Amino acid sequence: MSVPNFRLAAALAGKLPLLVVAVSVSACIGGGSEAKRLRLSCEDGNAADCLELGVRLEAGDRVLQDPIHAASRFQQACDGGVAEGCYRLARMHGDGRGVDGDSMLAVSLFQQACDGGEMQGCASLGDMYQDGEGVPQDSARAAGMFQQACDGGGMPGCTKLGVIYQLGGGIDQDVVRAASLFQQACDGEHAEGCSNLGVLYANGEGVAQDLSRAAGLYEQACDGDGIVGCFNLGAMYATGAGVTQDFEQATSLYDQACDGNHAEGCFRIAEMYATGTGVPRDLSRAARIFRRACRLGYEEACAR
Repeated sequence: MSVPNFRLAAALAGKLPLLVVAVSVSACIGGGSEAKRLRLSCEDGNAADCLELGVRLEAGDRVLQDPIHAASRFQQACDGGVAEGCYRLARMHGDGRGVDGDSMLAVSLFQQACDGGEMQGCASLGDMYQDGEGVPQDSARAAGMFQQACDGGGMPGCTKLGVIYQLGGGIDQDVVRAASLFQQACDGEHAEGCSNLGVLYANGEGVAQDLSRAAGLYEQACDGDGIVGCFNLGAMYATGAGVTQDFEQATSLYDQACDGNHAEGCFRIAEMYATGTGVPRDLSRAARIFRRACRLGYEEACAR
C-alpha cells in the first residue's frame, strides 16, 4: 500500500443597498455606547481600553472598520505598557495596514511586545530573523526567539521551533526533539503542531510509523481549523492509507482545505469533479476550482 507524501504546515435587485444600510446602522447603534465608553476611557489613559477599542476598529466589530484609527489606539496601548498593543501595531507596520509598511519598526515593536511578556511578539520576531526581514537573517537567533515564546506558553513558538529542529535550519537536526515540540504545541491546542506531528507519524520520522495515529492527529488539527490537517486527512481517505478508503470523506476534507485557500486542496477536489471520483462528474465546476487553485499558486492547475 502506498503512503501519500504529506506536507507541513493554510437580495432582491434594487433592495440590497437598503438592506445593507439597515444592517450597518443597526450594528453601529448596538455598539455605539460601548465604543464611546472605550474611547473616553482610552483618552483618560486606560491603555487596556485603548487596546480593546483598537481591536474593534481593526475588525469592524460593532464599529465602522478603521485600520488607521486602530493603529493609533494600538500605539496608545503600547505606550501605556500593554504588550499586546505593541504586537498588534507591529503586525500592522509589517503588513502596511493603516500605517506605512516599516519592517524595521515592526522588529522594534515585536521586541517591545516580547520584552513585555507577549509571546506572539517573540514568535513573530523569530519569523523576521528567520526570513531576514528588517534584520539580518539569523536562523540561530530565530530559534532562540521561538524557544522563548514556547517557554512562555506561546504554542506557535513551539511549532515553529519544532520545524527548525525537523529541518535542521540553523541548529543541529533533531527530529525526536521536533516530535516532542509538536506534541507540546498540539497539547496546547495549536492545530499546526498537531498536523506536523501527524506528518512525523505518517512518515516514521522521529517516532515509530503509525498511520492510524497520524490520521487522528490530522483530524484533531482539522477540527481546530488547521487546513493542512484537513488536506492531509483527505489524502489518507482518498488513498486508504491508515483509514478505510472513503472518497466522500476525502471530498469533504479537500473542500474544507480549499475553503481555507489551500491550493493543492482545491486542485485535488477539482480533479475529483473532473473525473467523477466520489462526486458526480461536473466539468464546469472542476474548471472553476482549477482556476482557483491556479490563482492560489498551484501551477499544475493552471494547465487544466
